[in-house]
Amino acid sequence: MECVFGLLGDGFALVAADTSAVHSILVHKSNEDKVMILDSHKLLGASGEAGDRVQFTEYIQKNVHLYEFRNGIPLATAAAANFTRGELALALRKNPYFVNILLAGYDKDIGPSLYYIDYIATLHKVDKGAFGYGSYFALSMMDRHYHSGMSLEDAIDLVDKCIIEIRSRLVVAPPNFVIKIVDKDGAREYAWRESIKDAGVSAA
Repeated sequence: MECVFGLLGDGFALVAADTSAVHSILVHKSNEDKVMILDSHKLLGASGEAGDRVQFTEYIQKNVHLYEFRNGIPLATAAAANFTRGELALALRKNPYFVNILLAGYDKDIGPSLYYIDYIATLHKVDKGAFGYGSYFALSMMDRHYHSGMSLEDAIDLVDKCIIEIRSRLVVAPPNFVIKIVDKDGAREYAWRESIKDAGVSAA
């Protein structure tokens, strides 16, 4: 029951995701970070099949780094989104990846931006977006409470509302979420919202 959602605020973009690694009826772990720091000023939140998600997001990350090493300048957020969309479209005709992506970034001359990329290589620039079963609740909360130019405090409050709604309404709700932001100071982890922690295995 995955959920990834994000929004734009005043001078920043935010991406939040659940942290459950699930297969069939089993929860393997509840601290899986599904929001990758793509480079110094980009975040990539992904949902989908675990193998596809990890392989594809790492592939995109390494190619973004390779471009910067070769050319001496980082890819703009729009360029990274279009590259990601192109790779998904290419794979769609060969060996498709079941991965949905929210790509957030901050560019010096443009400011923050957020891109919605789904598994069939649809690309849209958005102010807010969500994927997964939790998106039914996150999108409805954002439709009601989101407005352009939100402060960081208001945005975090909205994210908390979305998490509470998902936990209380989704039949098999993920317990933990990670929140990351990107602004002029770079991409970084902001907070975790945990209701359970993975217990370590005690020695026999």
